[in-house]
Amino acid sequence: MAAACFPGRLAAALAALLLLFFGSLAASQLEDQAEQFFRSGHTNNWAVLVCTSRFWFNYRHVANTLSVYRSVKRLGIPDSHIVLMLADDMACNPRNPKPATVFSHKNMELNVYGDDVEVDYRSYEVTVENFLRVLTGRIPSSTPRSKRLLSDDRSNILIYMTGHGGNGFLKFQDSEEITNIELADAFEQMWQKRRYNELLFIIDTCQGASMYERFYSPNIMALASSQVGEDSLSHQPDPAIGVHLMDRYTFYVLEFLEEINPASETSMYDLFQVCPKSLCVSTPGHRTDLFQRDPKNVLITDFFGSVRKVEITTETISLQQDSEIMEISYTEDRMDEDLMEPLKYAEQLPVAEIIHQKPKLKDWHPPGGFILGLWALIIMVFFKTYGIKHMKFIF
Repeated sequence: MAAACFPGRLAAALAALLLLFFGSLAASQLEDQAEQFFRSGHTNNWAVLVCTSRFWFNYRHVANTLSVYRSVKRLGIPDSHIVLMLADDMACNPRNPKPATVFSHKNMELNVYGDDVEVDYRSYEVTVENFLRVLTGRIPSSTPRSKRLLSDDRSNILIYMTGHGGNGFLKFQDSEEITNIELADAFEQMWQKRRYNELLFIIDTCQGASMYERFYSPNIMALASSQVGEDSLSHQPDPAIGVHLMDRYTFYVLEFLEEINPASETSMYDLFQVCPKSLCVSTPGHRTDLFQRDPKNVLITDFFGSVRKVEITTETISLQQDSEIMEISYTEDRMDEDLMEPLKYAEQLPVAEIIHQKPKLKDWHPPGGFILGLWALIIMVFFKTYGIKHMKFIF
């Protein structure tokens, strides 16, 4: 009798052990997934986007900044977490043939100025002092919330700058400049005051790599459009307005970002490869020695996107029941939204769809003096053929 019960007890013990093993394995996998999801350690995202150039011939610098602004908004960072600084208002410049617009491509199909751009610092508000005060938080108490960088030690911050620079400095409005030492000290103040978790610094200017040479604070990753001694070149010339529309480095970064969505698994290492010297002419650079994580394990959306509130549960949720009804309801809701809401700024025609199109054919207009010259030619031919004596038959 005991011998007959022994196999049953053995099978029950084996089943219990298997159940315990698979249960612990499932729990371990869940913990690994949660750890993988929160691997960056941040809970919110911020962006500081700075154009330091004035005057019409620097149109491309404004377009650079607005293009990055459009991309981070599309990927989920709200205006409340973006500090946008534009030294000049190209959209309202008297030379602009299409007022209230700024284009980043010669097809003139993508207006990066849009309808809901919130510029926080404009014109002569864009100074070295104001920029440093925004970073360090040393601003007057009367400053509105929209002009503050309200980050904390769980914030991932993207700082993008573009303008004219040189070896170790970046000019602000052709009247002052910020040095790489001042910028490095500002980042150190931010770290000491627990104003960031990780920081991504991108600069598109001549000799841009010189601006991150003096960084010494932890958790900073830096990218530049050119090395020391190199110029950062422009792109997309438009004869109609007489200026270039973008800089090369930002143009290819924008093209890369258009392929990214909030759930993308693309890493920062992929961003390092977007503009080789064959395309940029200059040599883009990057610095990662201060950054604790491997760039191959850092998602693009850790800086260009926005974290989302989620709830992890061990309960099983069935997604099969009424799935068709839910899908029909969702489709109807989307149709209603499309009918009720106008096209939003971040949902305009993607750059990826127009980036390789040929420019539109422009309406032909005769050059100045063409009509007058044509009439002069007709009169000369008439006099040579009939002479002045036939004029009486005309008048």
